[in-house]
Amino acid sequence: MNHTLLEVTVLEAPQVRFTQDNQTPIGEMTVSFDGLRPDDPPGRLKVVGWGNLAQDLQNRVQVGQRLLVEGRLRMSTLTRSDGMREKRAELTLSRLHPLSGRGAGGSAPAPMAPAAAGASGRPGQRPPAPAPAEAAPTWNAAPLVPDDPLPDEDEIPF
Repeated sequence: MNHTLLEVTVLEAPQVRFTQDNQTPIGEMTVSFDGLRPDDPPGRLKVVGWGNLAQDLQNRVQVGQRLLVEGRLRMSTLTRSDGMREKRAELTLSRLHPLSGRGAGGSAPAPMAPAAAGASGRPGQRPPAPAPAEAAPTWNAAPLVPDDPLPDEDEIPF
């Protein structure tokens, strides 16, 4: 199964175009995401949304905004101006999750669904207080197999 969830920063404003046959909207934007290790350079990725997701990209996403994007990864082949073929990763969007907080533009991201009622669903009731912020988890990017085998073990890692 091919399913990816990435926390990204929007680098370029989403652009919407339409297919020729049935005029389905297609939204595209370029995003960056952090590497696994602190010294890894940030990755760049093209995100493509179809239909209503393309309209959501255009209406709700701004440069510098932090998002969680969810979808399928695929490789596309491009021919550069010098004639060389190049493969690039592309994410086909299935869901878009804005992160709370402020983007680089200084404005808070628009919520994807209105929150008019409280937790009980009754208007006028105050929603529950948000949970305290937790520290971001740290990922252990160390290899699963040690570099040097122990002296009394063979070199096969399983």
